Amino acid sequence: MVTIVRLIPVFQVVSAVFIGAIPPVGLAQNSSLLSRGRQGMVVSAHPLASQPGLAMLQQGGNAIDAAVATTFAISVVEPYSAGLGGGGFLLLRVGTTGETKALDFRERAPLVATSKMYLNASGNVRPKASTEGYLAVGVPGTVAGLAEVHRQYGKLPWKTVVQPAIALAKKGFVITPKLAAAIARNPALQTNSSTRQIFLPSGKLPEIGEILVQTDLAKTLSKIAQEPSSFYTGSIASAIARDMATNGGIITQQDLQQYRPIWRTPVCGTFQTVRVCSMPPPSSGGVHLLQMLNLLSGAVGGASFKKLDWHHPDALHWMGESMRIAYADRAQFLGDPDFVQVPVAALISPAYAEKRRPEIDLSKARPSSQVKPANPALLKRLSGKESADTSHLSVVDQAGNAVSLTFTVNLGFGARVVAAGTGIVLNNEMDDFAIAPNTPNAFGLVGSTANAIAPRKTPLSSMTPTIVTENGQVRLVAGAPGGSTIITTVLQIVLNVLVYDMDARGAVAASRLHHQWLPDKLMVEKNGFDPLTLAELRRRGHTIEERSGWGNATIILRTSDGWLEGAADPRGEGTAAGF
Repeated sequence: MVTIVRLIPVFQVVSAVFIGAIPPVGLAQNSSLLSRGRQGMVVSAHPLASQPGLAMLQQGGNAIDAAVATTFAISVVEPYSAGLGGGGFLLLRVGTTGETKALDFRERAPLVATSKMYLNASGNVRPKASTEGYLAVGVPGTVAGLAEVHRQYGKLPWKTVVQPAIALAKKGFVITPKLAAAIARNPALQTNSSTRQIFLPSGKLPEIGEILVQTDLAKTLSKIAQEPSSFYTGSIASAIARDMATNGGIITQQDLQQYRPIWRTPVCGTFQTVRVCSMPPPSSGGVHLLQMLNLLSGAVGGASFKKLDWHHPDALHWMGESMRIAYADRAQFLGDPDFVQVPVAALISPAYAEKRRPEIDLSKARPSSQVKPANPALLKRLSGKESADTSHLSVVDQAGNAVSLTFTVNLGFGARVVAAGTGIVLNNEMDDFAIAPNTPNAFGLVGSTANAIAPRKTPLSSMTPTIVTENGQVRLVAGAPGGSTIITTVLQIVLNVLVYDMDARGAVAASRLHHQWLPDKLMVEKNGFDPLTLAELRRRGHTIEERSGWGNATIILRTSDGWLEGAADPRGEGTAAGF
C-alpha cells in the first residue's frame, strides 16, 4: 500500500548538522555543504539518510551502527538507486586494530540461471530481457549484509538502527526533484501493478513536494527489525518467491535461504605516503583503482601532477590512457573469484605498471583497438612473486572506525518491478554479467567468459568503496555511484585530495573525465574543461564526448589539524552531517 498526500511544495533546507529526532517530512535543496566535526561524520546521497546515521553516533553508536541506519534510510528515500531488493559492498576499518575488512553482499545468480538465459533460439540477445522484468533479478543481498556487519561490529540494538527507516516509510517524506525526475524517465514502471501503485498512483506522475508514504515497505522493515532472517526464510522470502513464480521469475525460496554474504580480503596498495584499500573481486573497483594509481605514479604521474597544475593536458591525457589500459584488463580478466581465477596480485603490482607504462605516448592517444589486455603469461609471472543508479555513503567515528559502503539495484528502479505486498524494488543486476561474449551491458562494458552467467555466481561490479590511511589514521573515506564511471570518479577524488590538496567539497565537486576502453571515447563533463584544453586533447587523437555531470560521490577526510571534513556531491542532493 502507498499513500501520496498532496501539499503545496515547501522546500526545507536540512542542516548539515542534525540534532534530535527525525522529522517525518523534509526536503533538502541540492547541497554540497562542507561539514566539519571532531567526533563523527556521516555523508550520504540524501539528507534524510545522513540524519539517522548522525543520530546513531550521537546516541553512542559507532560507525557501523550509523552506516546500517543510513543504508536502510536510503532504501526508503532513494528507491531508484538502491534498496532492500539490491546488494553491494562494504569496506570497514576497525579502529581498535587498524584492520581493514571487505564484505561482499552483492546479488547472486539464481540456482537455475544459465549462460544462455537471455539469448533467443538463434543465439541473439533478447532486448531488455536482462534489464526489465522478473528474469533480470539477482538474489538480493542488502539485508543479509547489513545484518552480518552489525552482528559482528555494531553497538546499538538492531531494532534501533532499523527504526529510522521504518519511520520514513510509514510517516512519509517529501518527493524531491531528483526522485520525481527518476520516476518520469522510467515509463516501464507502469507495466508492473505493484510498482505503478507506489510511484504512479492513478497513472499520474507525482509532483515535487508531495508526501510519499510506503506502507508495505514500512511493514517489511518492521519485520526485518524483529528478525532480519525473515527476508530469506520467513514471510518476506515467501512473498518474493511467490511473486517471482507468478511473473516468470526464477528466484525461489531455496535461492533466498542459501544466500550468504562473504567476507573477503581487501585489495591494498601504496600511493605516495598513504595506504589505499578498496574492494576486491567480484568488484573490479579496487583492482583498477590501484592499477591506475600505479600507472600514474611514474613519469608525469604522482607528485609531478602538481607541477603540471590541475587539468593540465598532459595530466588529463595520462589519466585517460591509464584508464584505457585498466578497462581493457577488466574486460578480459575480472569476474567472480569463487568461479574463475582473477590475477589480482599481478594487476595491482607496481611491477605490472612498470611494464605497461611505456605503452603510453604523451604526444598522442592510442586507439582502443591497439590497446590489448595484459599478456596472461606476464600476469602469471608477476602473480608468482606475491601471495595470493547506485548509492554510496561514508562514515567515520571518534574511535577510528570507518565504513565506505556502496549498494545498488543497478539501473533506475532496478528491474522496474516491486515484489507484491512488500514494497521492495527488485534489482536488475543480472545485466552486469556478460550475457553474451563482447556484448555491451547497459553501461557499455563488455566482458569475457570470466563474467559469464552461472548458478550462484556474482556478477562483476565497478563499485569502489575506498578507505585511505596515513600514519595509522584514517585519511580519506570515499566512494560513488555511476556504473562504469565509479572507478574513475573515485580515482579523481583521491588525486584531488592527495595530489592537488583540495578540501572535501572541492574534491567531489571538481569536473571529471572517464575512459573505459570501449567505446573508444574520452568522456568529459560538459562545461567542466577549458575549450583550449579539449582542443589539445583532440589534437592528440582523443575522441571527446561531452556529457552532463555524472556520479554522486561522498567523501570524508581528516585534515592536518585533526578535524573531519565531509561533503556530498553537488550533482546530487546529499548532505554531510558531523558533530
